[in-house]
Amino acid sequence: MTTVLITGASAGLGAAFARGFAAKGCDLVLVARDKERLEATAEHVRTVYGVAADILPADLLEPAGVRAVADRLADAGRPVDMLVNNAGFGLAAPFPHSPIEDEERMLDLLVRVPLRLTHAAVPGMRERRRGAILNVSSVAGLLPAGTYGAAKSWVTSFSESLRVDLAPYGVRVLAVVPGFTRTEFQDRAGMDVSALRDAVWLDPDDVVAQALKDLARRRPVSITGWRYKAYAQAVRHLPRHLVATRLARARRAPADV
Repeated sequence: MTTVLITGASAGLGAAFARGFAAKGCDLVLVARDKERLEATAEHVRTVYGVAADILPADLLEPAGVRAVADRLADAGRPVDMLVNNAGFGLAAPFPHSPIEDEERMLDLLVRVPLRLTHAAVPGMRERRRGAILNVSSVAGLLPAGTYGAAKSWVTSFSESLRVDLAPYGVRVLAVVPGFTRTEFQDRAGMDVSALRDAVWLDPDDVVAQALKDLARRRPVSITGWRYKAYAQAVRHLPRHLVATRLARARRAPADV
């Protein structure tokens, strides 16, 4: 039986990944801070899909939390076949208008934590010569889009490089690059997205369905929806200095206007 460990699994894309993998008959290890919501997600997949679902409550911004999850990934007696690095958050204000402590916490969760957990998971996967790592990035990482975009750019680049390194061992690596997705992400970050049209929004289950298809096809990057696929193609040819200037204007804090 395939076992999948998912971070940020209590809601949003993390819960959607839990449903998607459970529908394929995979057992789950679900990680998040909120124990009650985590248990609700676990109970749902147990009941609906008949799979095993363990919970591992952990704050990944605390050293003890990261160690607990890394230890679970490295446990040869209970091998984890797939890792989904999904936990994350964003900030409403552009750099440097957010407190530096918040910037550092975001960088830790988006970069340091996936690095640590991947480092813990890879040796066992490599030895078993099978496995998969899915790193949730963002279309924000395709362009100069603030510190969040910079961190997500690292996630995509890291995933693509790791994919090449692990291919000889049968381990697949996929960067999941969603656009605006209907989750709690924007509300938690305090972002005003009222001006966005309905057409730009993605459903989290659709993002996961596309990711699982692209994983099976051994593609390096998964992007959902023709709009975002066209966007990804277009940005490769746009002058980056012009794009950076326009995005900076869009992110400008009220006090700067």
